[in-house]
Amino acid sequence: MLYCIFGNYTPKAMQAMAKNPDTNRRDAVEKLVTAAGGKLVAMYGTMVDGPGAMVILDVDPVVGAAIAALVASSDDVCNVKAHRLFSMDEVIAIRKKRIQLQASYTSPGAFLDQFGLPVS
Repeated sequence: MLYCIFGNYTPKAMQAMAKNPDTNRRDAVEKLVTAAGGKLVAMYGTMVDGPGAMVILDVDPVVGAAIAALVASSDDVCNVKAHRLFSMDEVIAIRKKRIQLQASYTSPGAFLDQFGLPVS
């Protein structure tokens, strides 16, 4: 499964990288992902909300969450967000499943309305 993990570097990390501007964080990320049994698909630098990185991983769901948690627990990255990425075939399957399940769903408002309770 593909995961996209975003994070911003902390001032501490930025200061460390300023001491060695040739530092390649991709090597460190690839080592971690490979050790977890996954594959690093891509890595990009970002400037949204401050300098950081976005990585796309092909990993097991548990591994994706574990890597995001590991990175978030460090002093070097903040504002970590992990997103599962879906292929267009998966998106189509999700849409079809949603339509299939729609008749079985009762919204919270409909449930309350059934008993004459205020919906607010």
